[in-house]
Amino acid sequence: MTTTDTKDTLQKFIFDNAAVRGELVEISDTWREIQARHGYPKAVRSMLGEMVAAAALLSANLKFNGSIVMQIHGDGPVRLMVVECDADLRIRATAKLAPDAEVADDASLRQLLNATGHGRFVITLDPLEKMPGQQPYQGIVPLDGENMATVIENYMLRSEQMDTRLWLAADDKVSRGLLLQKLPRHSGKDDQTVQASEEEDLETWNRAVMLGSTLKQEELLSTGIETLLNRLFWEETIRVFEPQHPQFHCSCTREKVGNMLKMLGQPEVESALADLGELGINCDFCGKHYAFDKVDCAQLFATSTTADALAPAADVKH
Repeated sequence: MTTTDTKDTLQKFIFDNAAVRGELVEISDTWREIQARHGYPKAVRSMLGEMVAAAALLSANLKFNGSIVMQIHGDGPVRLMVVECDADLRIRATAKLAPDAEVADDASLRQLLNATGHGRFVITLDPLEKMPGQQPYQGIVPLDGENMATVIENYMLRSEQMDTRLWLAADDKVSRGLLLQKLPRHSGKDDQTVQASEEEDLETWNRAVMLGSTLKQEELLSTGIETLLNRLFWEETIRVFEPQHPQFHCSCTREKVGNMLKMLGQPEVESALADLGELGINCDFCGKHYAFDKVDCAQLFATSTTADALAPAADVKH
């Protein structure tokens, strides 16, 4: 049995003779893998799925070999959402809820993550190969928007000065999204020619956004990429590129979990060992189990390796 026809897919396209590009993404197998070990409430599942689609759409344009990490630090029943996607569209994601959180099926983003207006949206660009002393680039902004698409659009306009429009939807089976971006013009032509090009770009951009705005969530959830592309832009002259294929991948390792334990500090780890005898740690992203006994923990603190674990990576289990 082949799964080629249902493979998770990201399709890039550009509008001919205009500095406007687009992408459509459909993520099903990867999205089911992300959900496999978590029973998220319906509203949380939908919001995390939209964030997964958005991360894939933004990662497809990374100009370096590395990852984009999107985080929302919430002040409501959802305390944290994290999606990580690298330049090869390898994705992992998780959400953390407050203890005993109760979430209505129709809860809004504000109710879930920004109940008192202190929610924060963070994007980290983390190159795989860093120069000595180089730190990942991180942008932090208030959680500005009534839905996931608007939050990311506002971030892109504020931090990247780039006109970006997103349409996102997710249920328990699939995560889908459409991205449109108006690109800056870099031309050595005369001012009159540049002005004419910019006017054509703006006209194409406005028309593309108007067409995208006809797309309803139900249609986005139920329609494949090729059909959507033809249905929305059948009157436009566009060029499509070779499709890319997102997949689930977790980068957790025993070394990273050990570094996380070192970040907690030796007194706290020894206290936990005294109570539990052994620390059992499960990765929040993939569920893989790591066990550390007293000898393992003693070896951790016998070295001075700098901690570099990506938090939040795990929960300690009894």
